[in-house]
Amino acid sequence: MMINMLKFIILLLFMMPFSKYNKFWLSQNLLFFSSFLFMFMGIYNNGWSHFSNYLGYDTMSYGLIFLSFWISSLMFLASYMIYGQNNYSNLFIFFILLLMLILFMTFSVMNLFLFYVFFECSLIPILFLIMGWGFQLDRIQAGIYMLFYTLVASLPLLLMIMYMYMYNKTLLFMMFLENNFFIIYNYSYMFMILAFLVKMPMFLVHLWLPKAHVEASISGSMILAGIMLKLGGYGLLRMFNVLLKLGVKFNYIILSVSLIGGILVSMICLFQVDLKSLIAYSSVVHMSMLLGGVMTLFNWGLCGSFLLMISHGLCSSGLFCLVNIIYERLGSRSLLINKGLINFMPSLSLWWFLLCSSNMAAPPSLNLLSEIMLINSMISWSNLIFFLLILLSFFSAMYSLYLYSFTQHGEMNFMLYSFTQGFMREFMILIMHWVPLNFLILNNELFMMWI
Repeated sequence: MMINMLKFIILLLFMMPFSKYNKFWLSQNLLFFSSFLFMFMGIYNNGWSHFSNYLGYDTMSYGLIFLSFWISSLMFLASYMIYGQNNYSNLFIFFILLLMLILFMTFSVMNLFLFYVFFECSLIPILFLIMGWGFQLDRIQAGIYMLFYTLVASLPLLLMIMYMYMYNKTLLFMMFLENNFFIIYNYSYMFMILAFLVKMPMFLVHLWLPKAHVEASISGSMILAGIMLKLGGYGLLRMFNVLLKLGVKFNYIILSVSLIGGILVSMICLFQVDLKSLIAYSSVVHMSMLLGGVMTLFNWGLCGSFLLMISHGLCSSGLFCLVNIIYERLGSRSLLINKGLINFMPSLSLWWFLLCSSNMAAPPSLNLLSEIMLINSMISWSNLIFFLLILLSFFSAMYSLYLYSFTQHGEMNFMLYSFTQGFMREFMILIMHWVPLNFLILNNELFMMWI
C-alpha cells in the first residue's frame, strides 16, 4: 500500500528537473495523467487506506488530493501567456510542481506535526507565484499580508501540538479521540483553530484574501481559491475530533460571527467594481457557510462542509479563469469597461451564465447539495439562524446575478478596435471546471463516507 503513495511523490520529484527545459505541455499532461491514475486508486470505505508509518488517506484526504491534482493541471492550461511571453516559465513550472508536492504531502500525512510543517511550507510557492507573476506593484504588500496573517496565527497551534504530544505521546490522526487528550484550558480551543480560521478565511481575519487574489496571476488565484482555502477547512475537520467538549461550549460564538460576517461581505460584493475582488469576497461568503456547518458538529454539517470545499474549489477557480480570459483581451478587470460582453463573445456568455448560476447554488451543481446540507444542519442546531440564512442566501443570489448581468449586458465599450474569440484551450479549461462540478452530484454518496 505504501508503494502506491510513493509513486506519486516520485512522479512529482521526477517532473521537477524537466521544468528547466520549459516543457509546458509535458508537465501539464503528466499532471493530468497522474490525476487520472489517482482517481483509479479511489477508496470506497470510511477508514484509512494506503497507509504506512506517516502517509495515508481517508475519503476526505482523497477528495482534496484529487482536487489538488486537477486544479494544478488546469493552472498550466490557464497560464499559456506566461509560456508565450517566456516570462520565466521554467521557474513557473517548478513552483507549481513544488506546490503540488507540498499539497499532496499536506493532505496525505497522518501525523499532526507533519501536517503543520507542510501546512506552513505551502505558503512559500504561493508567495512566489503572487510576488513573481502578479500584475501590480501592490503584489509585494499582498504577499506580505498573506504571509504574516498565516504565520502569526499558526504559532499558537505549534505550541498546542507540543502540549498534546507531551501528554499523549502520539500525534497520529487515527488516535485522535477526545478522551485520550489532556486539554483542560478554555484558551486551547482558540489556540488550536485560529490558524485554520485565518486560512479559510473567517470574517474579521479575511483582509489578506481579496488583496492576494487581486494582485495574483491567474494561476495564483486558481490555487488560492481552489486548494489553499481548503487547508483551513481540512484542519478544522481534523481538530474537532479533539475539541468536541470545548466546541459545544464555544462554537456558537464562531458560528454567529461567521454568518453575520457572511451577510456583510455579500453586501460588500454588491459594491465591488473589480471582477476579481468580487469573486474573492464571494469566497469569504462561501467559507462563512462552510464554517457554520462545521461548528454545528452534526454529521450533515460536516459532510456538507466537505462537499462545499470540493464544489467551491471548482466553481471559484472557473470564475477566475473567465475573468482572466476577459482581462487578456480588454486589459482591464473593471466592471465599468467590461460591459456588453455578450456582443463580443456570445459563446463565452454561456459559460458566464453556467458558472454564475453554480456560484449561487442553482441545480444540478454540487453547491446546491452542499448548501442544502449546511442549511439543514444549522437550522437543526438553532431555529433562530433561519433569519440569517434567508439574508445570506438572498444576497448570495444577488451578487451572482449582479456579476452576470453587469458583465454581459449594457452598452458596449466602443474603444475596442481589435478582439479575438475564445480559443479551444480556454473552452477546455471551462469544461473541465464545470463538468465535475455538475455531474459529481450523481455520485454524492462518496462525500458522505468519511465520517
